This record gives sequence, structure tokens and C-alpha cells, in this order.
Amino acid sequence: MSLFISIITVLCVVGISLGQLLFKKAAIAIPADATWQHWVLNPWLVAALALYGITTLIWIWVLRHAPLHLAYPFMGLAFLIVPCLGWLILGERIQLPTIIGGALILAGIAIAARAS
Repeated sequence: MSLFISIITVLCVVGISLGQLLFKKAAIAIPADATWQHWVLNPWLVAALALYGITTLIWIWVLRHAPLHLAYPFMGLAFLIVPCLGWLILGERIQLPTIIGGALILAGIAIAARAS
């Protein structure tokens, strides 16, 4: 996988991770007694869906240019990026199992990348 494709792949993962953060913000903004308008007119939800749509189109482009067995392990980075964004932006705690799991995911990505 070329450096350019690798960078685009990582940007896709970052986009998906930011989308997860936006989904969380949308969930927080929806009241318990929500009507359909609360869902449809939720700017966080609209932004999350738009970002997911754009990221999905870019991901399809990545898959045209890279083998799935090389590109897909990068999606594991989302399991690290999402908790870090949650901590930075939402003030959520990061637990030790998340850190350990993240280290294992990074090791798996490194092994998969070396296999090429």
C-alpha cells in the first residue's frame, strides 16, 4: 500500500471516529420524550450522517486501490481514536482495559502491515 493510500486510509478512520463523537453529541441532545423532529432536525445527527456518507465514499475509493487485507486493519485504529476523542472533547474517562486493548490493536495492525 502506498504512502498516499495509507494516509487516505487513516483519514477515513479519523472521519469515522469523529462521526462516532458526533453521534454521541446527537444522543446527548435528544430529549427522553423526543419526537421525530428532535431526530430529523438534530444538527449533530445530520453532521454525523454527512460525515459518515463522505467517509464511506472515500473508503470505497481506498478499496479500489488497496487490498482489503491491508486496508481493513487500519479500521482498528478507531478503537483507539474514539476513546481519546471522548476523553479530549467530552471529558470521558479512559479505562486501563481500553489502553491495553488499544495496544493489542496497534500490535495487530503492525503485524498485518508487515505481512505485506
